Amino acid sequence: MAEFTLPKNSVIKKGVRHAPDQGGRLKSFKVYRYDPDSGANPRYDTFTIDLDKCGPMVLDALIKIKNEQDPTLTFRRSCREGICGSCSMNMAGSNGLACTTAIEDLKGEVRITPLPHMDVVKDLVPDFTHFYAQYASIEPWLKSASPPPSGKERFQSPEDRVKIDGLYECILCACCSTSCPSYWWNADRFLGPAILLAAYRWLADSRDEMTGERLDQLEDPFRLYRCHTIMNCANVCPKGLNPAKAIAETKKLIAERAA
Repeated sequence: MAEFTLPKNSVIKKGVRHAPDQGGRLKSFKVYRYDPDSGANPRYDTFTIDLDKCGPMVLDALIKIKNEQDPTLTFRRSCREGICGSCSMNMAGSNGLACTTAIEDLKGEVRITPLPHMDVVKDLVPDFTHFYAQYASIEPWLKSASPPPSGKERFQSPEDRVKIDGLYECILCACCSTSCPSYWWNADRFLGPAILLAAYRWLADSRDEMTGERLDQLEDPFRLYRCHTIMNCANVCPKGLNPAKAIAETKKLIAERAA
């Protein structure tokens, strides 16, 4: 179960229980509320909705709550197809995408909070500023010293192309990184599962010619080696990826270079 961290010097107060829907299949959602501009402490508000009047996913419930019970409820969403990663949050103790998490899979009252161990912009919206800065630091684009073939793309063999399967599909939702205890305690220096998977995506790409430079940037006691392979990252990834494996492969490349 993921750990959730409150803003400093704050306590969660008893929240508001909003007027529930009426119906036969009622479901309660205990939602984290926090507006730093208000100066008030965080709290939980409880909303009850009729599942017969709601779509099947947690995001459907949040949209229904915002439309019908509390328009001030704030969360991110976009594609509703598990592609953009915008609606990542913690639901019933596990990180995931609200648009692909079925309500029926969550038993009892459902507690919903922002992603763990990130600053909160408002309610269910975490601050990704540091996360995106870490992503930019690995220079996530093709780097090559040789010029491309005149008027042509840089071709790959089918065998080389398959090596980046399971890497390029990452949607940067941060579910994995915010499920990682090492990232909780060392986010200022440890890059975390999502960013290290993205880094290995370029190390594994046969068209990239800066492998040595990329490994030099990663070879650090904190940037790479805080991973202890507890596999939280792979367990929560909504795309079924395995960041821990990518991290292990990166360590292997560094060891082979040193041998």
